[in-house]
Amino acid sequence: MSTSLSVVSVFLSSFVFLFVYRKLAKKIGLVDKPNERKLHVGQVPLIGGISIFTAIMLNICLVFDVTSNVMLYMVCSTVLIVLGVLDDRFDLSFKARLLVQAVISMAMILIGYKSLYYLGFIAGDEALILPTFVSYVVTIFAVIGAINAFNMVDGIDGLLGGLALVTFAALGYMFYGAGQIELAHFCLLLMVAMLPYILLNLGFPFGRRFKVFMGDAGSMFIGFTVIWLLIEASQDQQEVVIRPVTALWFIGLPLMDMVCIMSRRIKKGQSPFKPDREHLHHICQRVGMSPRVSLLVICLIATMMAAVGVWSEYREINETVMFVSFLLVFALYYLAISYVWRITAFMHRWFKFTKPS
Repeated sequence: MSTSLSVVSVFLSSFVFLFVYRKLAKKIGLVDKPNERKLHVGQVPLIGGISIFTAIMLNICLVFDVTSNVMLYMVCSTVLIVLGVLDDRFDLSFKARLLVQAVISMAMILIGYKSLYYLGFIAGDEALILPTFVSYVVTIFAVIGAINAFNMVDGIDGLLGGLALVTFAALGYMFYGAGQIELAHFCLLLMVAMLPYILLNLGFPFGRRFKVFMGDAGSMFIGFTVIWLLIEASQDQQEVVIRPVTALWFIGLPLMDMVCIMSRRIKKGQSPFKPDREHLHHICQRVGMSPRVSLLVICLIATMMAAVGVWSEYREINETVMFVSFLLVFALYYLAISYVWRITAFMHRWFKFTKPS
């Protein structure tokens, strides 16, 4: 199947599945209901992720050779989708979710031989290569971290889809530049499969009557796919598509938001997995931005970070410099979020003082 035909196929199938699944979701109660944290109107079907997943799996079978590696990805993704649907419907405990995610990580390591063992030259002139056991532990934490980073960031319309588009676009561009056309094609299909969901999530073109949410099933599937592709791109020392430090820039914003929010919860003596309204998108709205402006600002920041990663690859910027730069950006982000209310109060006082009488 040609690239153009597969693009049309995945777009149409994703669109069709959205309408098929929304009817089923309402019958079985797979809907999101408003509460103190969720301020939307009415019960919204949680089927965006399932539709994207089904369209992608169907087109994988039509477009790609289903090797053992591809089959492992499909099986792991299916397990996560089932887990997410159960969580969306019955609100599973975070311990159960983490256990399944850890098992998925071990399957990647032991069956697919995929692990984060090569960290590149982030600490000087010698490549940092982790011992086998340490690499397994790091991989488990990375997989669980990526899955939950994209899960936690899904808080306003279009945000998860927008951030995922940025990451997949950056990865697809790098795969294409490295001559890995099949993986670049896969990234393109992922982006196209998400477009119908993003349109309905934002109320286009049929209005809010047909609004859908991604659901935990979709956010976990996307987070898992991101970490799978990052490992594919960065861990083959013979044919590295991106250096490991660049992966941090490609998922920087979801990663930073997750770490900051979890650290604040722990400081308060709360569970790091306790839901709240202190994510970056919540803070943007509380300082006066509308949801759409918040979406644009956050996606713009993520795009700039991904662009820095791409630029650093083509200019071959020193990996230690890029790693230290990322840590500095992380620190500035943490300080800005921690002191956002003081900064906002100061700005309000300043503008009030300087406003002409």
